Amino acid sequence: MASNEGFLTEGQREMLKFAPPNEDVLSSSPKSPTLKSPGAAAKSASVLLTEHLVKAPGGGKASTAGIAGRHVRRTHSGKHIRVKKDGAGGKGTWGRWLDTDGESQIDKNDPNYDSGEEPYELVGTAVSDPLDDYKKSVASIIEEYFSTGDVEVATSDLRELGSTEYHPYFIKRLVSMSMDRHDKEKEMASVLLSALYANVINPTQISRGFFMLVESADDLAVDIPDTVDILALFIARAVVDDILPPAFIARARKMLPESSKGIQVLQTAEKSYLSAPHHAELVERRWGGSTHFTVEEVKKRIADLLREYVESGDTAEACRCIRKLEVSFFYHEVVKRALVLAMEMQSAEPLILKLLKEAAEEGLISSSQMVKGFSRMAESIDDLSLDIPSAKTSFQLIVPRAISEGWLDASSLKASGEDGPANGPDDEKVKQYKKQIVNIIHEYFLSDDIPELIRSLEDLGAPEYNPIFLKKLITLAMDRKNKEKEMASVLLSALHIEIFSTEDIVNGFVMLLESAEDTALDVLDASNELALFVARAVIDDVLAPLNLEEITNRLPPNCSSGAETVCMAQSLLSARHAGERILRCWGGGTGWAVEDAKDKIQKLLEEFESGGVISEACQCIRDMGMPFFNHEVVKKALVMAMEKKNDRMLDLLQECFNEGLITINQMTKGFGRIKDGLDDLALDIPNAKDKFTFYVKHAKGNGWLLPSFGSSDAS
Repeated sequence: MASNEGFLTEGQREMLKFAPPNEDVLSSSPKSPTLKSPGAAAKSASVLLTEHLVKAPGGGKASTAGIAGRHVRRTHSGKHIRVKKDGAGGKGTWGRWLDTDGESQIDKNDPNYDSGEEPYELVGTAVSDPLDDYKKSVASIIEEYFSTGDVEVATSDLRELGSTEYHPYFIKRLVSMSMDRHDKEKEMASVLLSALYANVINPTQISRGFFMLVESADDLAVDIPDTVDILALFIARAVVDDILPPAFIARARKMLPESSKGIQVLQTAEKSYLSAPHHAELVERRWGGSTHFTVEEVKKRIADLLREYVESGDTAEACRCIRKLEVSFFYHEVVKRALVLAMEMQSAEPLILKLLKEAAEEGLISSSQMVKGFSRMAESIDDLSLDIPSAKTSFQLIVPRAISEGWLDASSLKASGEDGPANGPDDEKVKQYKKQIVNIIHEYFLSDDIPELIRSLEDLGAPEYNPIFLKKLITLAMDRKNKEKEMASVLLSALHIEIFSTEDIVNGFVMLLESAEDTALDVLDASNELALFVARAVIDDVLAPLNLEEITNRLPPNCSSGAETVCMAQSLLSARHAGERILRCWGGGTGWAVEDAKDKIQKLLEEFESGGVISEACQCIRDMGMPFFNHEVVKKALVMAMEKKNDRMLDLLQECFNEGLITINQMTKGFGRIKDGLDDLALDIPNAKDKFTFYVKHAKGNGWLLPSFGSSDAS
């Protein structure tokens, strides 16, 4: 066929027919005899195709201006079209001229299929984000902490996790996870933050974490309706616990938009919580302290659910209510109150016994708790008989029935009663002493009359039993409100001055800690409260820090709970602002730090010495509200009198004593502290010993001091 029609000649067809499928065949063309490189060969092939394949209808070359030769094809209609790169073809074309088969497809059903021939695919994987990994890890730590309540383990886990730069996110996650839970978890979150402060998380990170929380208040409010109030309380609690500076509120307010909920959080914290009277105690107790309920609340709930059960007879519902209390270690109280109710209402006895049997069979009330409940009932049956004459008879019928039905362990009940009635004369004397001091302590809780209590103890004439009195005092106080706990601590301070030796105090705490496990059966948060009593005794100078090691060494090897309580007390004492926190642990005083109180005493004495009025000075001492710390007033007044060589301070002490503002115990303790430090004082005041001798004689003459503080002590 003629080439002027735009088709290949016969020679060209033959050349293409036998040519291998690569570009080297083109290099053999006479048009390009010297081509060597592949690039040159490709260029020559392009020229050849342009010359032979693109022909003008008249036999000349077609114009290719503006169109690259290799991108031009001519259709049967003679029109030019632009084709794909490398001549891969397009609509109306044959595809790439070097392709023989088109795209090859791998068929997995082919008998010769080889998976190695499959094309490689790049699989994308997400890059691990250290912050995301940290958040996941801390979420697990927090969940475990909420389950166990173990501060030490949570602290250790967080320290081992590292990534300290992400600690603000831990604070945010901890608080936000507790916000939609019970008060118990909120309190636990606050306790953990206080424990982590400075030791694991630095103050700057604490502030940053709380700012992140306030900043995200709008988002948190979507899932937690009362976000504003809860976050405000967390901030107020952090300020009260000294882990967040009060200035945080002002700084954060400047960085938040006025319309945000974060501003509402800061305003609520400042106005509703931190500005309220006695705000520290209110904020610390808002979530129930370190326990979910107080002892009184739990006892009231138990009494209510038992009365509702007697009215309805629904055993399943009663068991559900008992389980909902979540105080399995306090279920012996359910047993005791149920038995009392059965004796008060004879008609309710079958229902009560049915409930106890059902609770025992379900494992709701353990065998040990059941035995403990019956044992407590046996101990108080004599007193109960005064109100319910048939109580003892009813109880004697209930016990064998419970044993025969299998829900009361007879052997355990017998073992628990081994500490029963005293047989020996000494045991009988101890039993009688315990009864008498219980009445004395109850009367003190009503009257708050320390001198009267001391006279009552002296009338008993049993100083060898002083440790027993200490144990009974604290045990009775632990089952009451904070007022009685504060009164017990103040009384210990007074007794230590007057009739209790340090050895009595140490022995009493040893006895108390030995029975810590038994105490925990009656008091929900016994371990923490015992630790506070021990720490408070150190702050009040009733115990020396070295006495804590002595107490630990004297505890029996199997008394792990007692040793843990002492360790907890030592941790409380080593914490930042320990004096302030422990002094106000029962709501006593004003919540000032010890150093602040000393500074205030110094200032009021200086004002009085410079021409003040005695009545005004007395009022200032009274306004401090720290009667158990008035020995500091005595000490500073005597030192100032020595320094100023002015005995006007003696007039103030005389007025305070006459008004009963400073008791004889506090006066004696103040003089005793001067005597102990007299050698050091003499370095600054040469005639300090002579002056002190004069002051002691003056005090003895006016009845300020106890008889045991003789003039010979001053020499």
